[in-house]
Amino acid sequence: MERLTQIGIVIISVVMLVGAMVATRDLTAPMVLALAFGIVLSPVSDTFDRLGLPPVASALVSLTLALILIGAIVTLFQPVATQLLEAAPKVFRDLQDFADSLRTMTRGLPEVPEGMAAVLTPGPEAGVVVVPTVTDALMLAPKVAGQVLTFAGTLFFFVLSKAELYDFAARRLAGPTARGVTAARLRAAERSVARYFLTITTINAVFGVALAAALHFIGLPGAAVWGTLSFVLNFVVYLGPAVLAVGLLFAGIGAFDGAMVLAPAAAFVTLNVMEGQFVTPALVGRNVEMNPLVVFVVLLFGIWVWGPIGGIVAIPLLLWARVLGRGESAGAAARSVAAR
Repeated sequence: MERLTQIGIVIISVVMLVGAMVATRDLTAPMVLALAFGIVLSPVSDTFDRLGLPPVASALVSLTLALILIGAIVTLFQPVATQLLEAAPKVFRDLQDFADSLRTMTRGLPEVPEGMAAVLTPGPEAGVVVVPTVTDALMLAPKVAGQVLTFAGTLFFFVLSKAELYDFAARRLAGPTARGVTAARLRAAERSVARYFLTITTINAVFGVALAAALHFIGLPGAAVWGTLSFVLNFVVYLGPAVLAVGLLFAGIGAFDGAMVLAPAAAFVTLNVMEGQFVTPALVGRNVEMNPLVVFVVLLFGIWVWGPIGGIVAIPLLLWARVLGRGESAGAAARSVAAR
């Protein structure tokens, strides 16, 4: 009976914790993103430590690099969104023509389910794209500014006091004789995850260049932007490539006619399969030591709790926890992620 009571308390505590994270996602999401950036940028702080420079210098440099990276990503999304909005009328027209063809093909059938009929019948607002107004942007600005400040403050103070935080965690997680080992494992896990993501970053950069070249050869407008966008989205395993494939499909419909509408998405899928099956396993390793289902579930959980930010931070935090829990290198724990 006592055992069941303990299990019940644990379950209730987990449910309450998850509920609190969902309810406070506007606050916790930028904080978790900052912690992930702090872990991935640990080589910067390690270099400053070896040079004997003050922690505040490494914290400022890490914060500057993170803000520059996030600003570059936001800037890259703008032309892609503009391109898709400009192509939206043609996309809707082509989809409506396709729906008309399906209705013609199914006209001789005795019955068409109501749900399918609703899909095949364009609504009165088909082809209308709703663009956010200036008022919408002004209403959203304070929330975005608060999240940016939360991210910046968390990242700065995490890097600044990282050594003290690790020592504090070691004192709480281990006995007096094992505190030094636990603190060392925390730092080793951080460095191993950072090395893994340096490798993945290099692979994604080469992949982005290859995709941009392929799309330019096909003739898709904004090929360089799509290649850079693939570099970013490839960090979100499974879902990132899926989102990019759908985006390229819509871009192909907006830019081409006939069978060529599939060319951009087909080029991306081909390169993605080659990268996932040959390049990444060769550079990171082929032994899969983490269940892909665990990776997928953690990714979905992160997106459910923290939205798009959760998709970015889920894998770095999962690898960090895996390495820390097993006391192994990040290479062994991350190979299953690399095998996406």
